[in-house]
Amino acid sequence: MKYLPLLWSNLMRRKARTAFTLLSVSVAFVLFCVLGAVRLAFSSGIEGAGADRLVVMSRYSLVRLLPLPHGRDIRGVDGVVDVSHQTWFGGVYQDPSNFFAQFAVHAESFLRIYPEIVLDPAERAAFLANRAGAIVGRSTAERFGWAVGDRIPIQGTIWQNRSGRAGTWEFVLEGIYDAGRAGFNDTTFYFHYEFLEEGAPDIAGFAGLFVARLGDPGRSDEVLSAVDEEFAASPNPTRTSSESLFLQGLANQVGNIAAIVTGVLAAVFFSIVVIAAQTMAQALRERTAEFAVLKTLGFTDGHVLGLVLVESVILVGAGGALGLWVGVIAVGAGDPTGGYLPLFALPPTTLPFGAVLVVAVGLLAGAVPCVSAMRLRIVDALRRV
Repeated sequence: MKYLPLLWSNLMRRKARTAFTLLSVSVAFVLFCVLGAVRLAFSSGIEGAGADRLVVMSRYSLVRLLPLPHGRDIRGVDGVVDVSHQTWFGGVYQDPSNFFAQFAVHAESFLRIYPEIVLDPAERAAFLANRAGAIVGRSTAERFGWAVGDRIPIQGTIWQNRSGRAGTWEFVLEGIYDAGRAGFNDTTFYFHYEFLEEGAPDIAGFAGLFVARLGDPGRSDEVLSAVDEEFAASPNPTRTSSESLFLQGLANQVGNIAAIVTGVLAAVFFSIVVIAAQTMAQALRERTAEFAVLKTLGFTDGHVLGLVLVESVILVGAGGALGLWVGVIAVGAGDPTGGYLPLFALPPTTLPFGAVLVVAVGLLAGAVPCVSAMRLRIVDALRRV
């Protein structure tokens, strides 16, 4: 504590330089928080995937439909205990920027296969009874201010409603579901496949993909191979994968988000270490005579080393703390993309790891100047005065 006035006076010697260094460090840690949230947004659905579920799609393309009888054949494969299907709808609510996923599903089997979808029993019954009914995750319902009983008009972009007005599909919101497992997506809009089939007869008899539930998740590789072999000679061959690998593949279409985030952060923090080290080195050069005097008064190399490292950690620590605070506020403000990253939140390890990173950057930034300060000879330093 007795050295704090000395450290404070050293940091305030060049106020502008200290301020700009603090600002640079702060920006780096704001990016650390925001990019961590982006990475979590892309990986959260993968983490919430069921180990006992397989996704069966066309071997040729995700957009190519599969015949509904495939579901019966998949159900007959040894190891499969239940099958459902779902089809991407891709509609627009009010404005194209109001993005959220929409799927037409076989409601009864879909709710059996996805116990993570937690619905009030009355809402569940109402959804199953109303062919024009729909359910949606709580995050999306809160985003648009929807309530059970609302009529939701969605403009079809892929499937035009031949029986609707100007291609508009109107759904009755029968339920709002919560995620029953951490990481499970609570933003998607689900409605009855039969309703889609009635309004767009062209899709009759086909579905986008099938989801199979396994009795034994340990047989996943065996069963997925058997499913693909079942349709290998058919006009509609399949490609089957675990649900987690399927979701990972969708995320990788955007890019390897984890690698991109890691690369950007590595470049940012390397630059910050260089900037902070240069700041400390310049500050020490200006105080060469002062260090010589300290050594003359009996300060050991260890004392000098400690003073320089603590000064560096304080400088980086103040900027890092500010950056983490602003980063938490920025992430807490919600998805900046207007719905494309609905699960935008701060990973639980961000602040502990950020604190460790603050100390590490501070020590690295002060390491090189420390070596110079320790090697300083009193006579040589005094001659420069």
